[in-house]
Amino acid sequence: MKILSINAGSSSLKFTLFELPEEKVLISGYFEKIGINDSFYNIKINGEKIKKEVALNSHSDAVKILIEELINYKVISSLEEIDGIGHRIVHGGDKFSESVVINDEVINVVRELIPLAPLHNPANLIGIEAFKEALPNVKMVGVFDTAFHQTMPEENYLYSVPYSWYRDYKIRKYGFHGTSHKYINKVMQEKLGRNDINIINAHVGSGGSLCCIKGGKCYDTTMGFSPNAGITMGTRCGDIDYSIIPFYMDKTNTSLKDVDTILNKQSGLLGISEKFSDHRDIEAAIKDGDHLSTLANEIYVNKVAEYIAKYYLELEGKVDAITLTAGTCENAAGFREELVNKLACFGIKLDKEVNDKIAGFKDIHEGIISTADSKIPVYVIPTDEELMIALDTYNLITK
Repeated sequence: MKILSINAGSSSLKFTLFELPEEKVLISGYFEKIGINDSFYNIKINGEKIKKEVALNSHSDAVKILIEELINYKVISSLEEIDGIGHRIVHGGDKFSESVVINDEVINVVRELIPLAPLHNPANLIGIEAFKEALPNVKMVGVFDTAFHQTMPEENYLYSVPYSWYRDYKIRKYGFHGTSHKYINKVMQEKLGRNDINIINAHVGSGGSLCCIKGGKCYDTTMGFSPNAGITMGTRCGDIDYSIIPFYMDKTNTSLKDVDTILNKQSGLLGISEKFSDHRDIEAAIKDGDHLSTLANEIYVNKVAEYIAKYYLELEGKVDAITLTAGTCENAAGFREELVNKLACFGIKLDKEVNDKIAGFKDIHEGIISTADSKIPVYVIPTDEELMIALDTYNLITK
């Protein structure tokens, strides 16, 4: 079966077409600057990357071109060959604990949840509507970033604020990156040969979150009501004392909206280093002796290590594996080395030789980077959110 995995942003549309159950990627691509000047799209097929500049006035334009290119490149001979479409949807609130077939009721609920994700859910809905118009007879599935975390117990998702805030306004921890955490959980269940696994998964890239998985289900996670909670990220601050906000506003006469922008887009690695949000740039600056970049990296590593320690406690020391995934964890051997060395007090030991060989741009993409006598094995596993979206779609439409 041919399943299309879709991730629609406000001005972008990312796609991958899979052949399932073989899990073969047939074609993938990315439409950028939709509704903006200088719009273009990239296509990757048979190892070749192709870029085309074209006017994209709407997501409907992108979908139309996407379908045309599938036929042009002979990936499909007719639209009837597309069996299902899976859509990434950022926020499902506490309404969706798993992926669902999209119907009018689902669309209405996603629309009702827009206040919880005002930038993302509208864009996701635009993508759904565009494909609904272009391919009305194809079943579509919604895959929610928040769904995997809905198994958290109440004591882990509630904040220590008046309970009425949760009852009346649904203020609670929701967690994000759920599709990635779910994928790694699935991979590790297969590797360990059972479903009731206890792992700590670190998804660390430009954005980042950790997930405490107990018995094969999410028990806790670092992101909260919004994706700005938890660890230091590329441009997000992560956890801070809330009193900083009114103090800074009073001192600088800055609006709440401007502070929100600073904490989401000008903080994290970028805020501390004053130069770089990309960890690759941070690493290069460290080699040149840049103090603030070194400091930013130290804080970055510390925050991830602190949450691993917290989740070790939550799992009562019964940890089957620590897994590292996403951009920084998949590619930055130096970051992984510093992180694992900080966990030495738990009896975790790094195999430096193996660690140095693993990266997405090298021949070896995954592996165990801890020594044989390490108390807890540490895995590097590339995430694949697009595949997870496609698999959920495949499983739902074949039931």
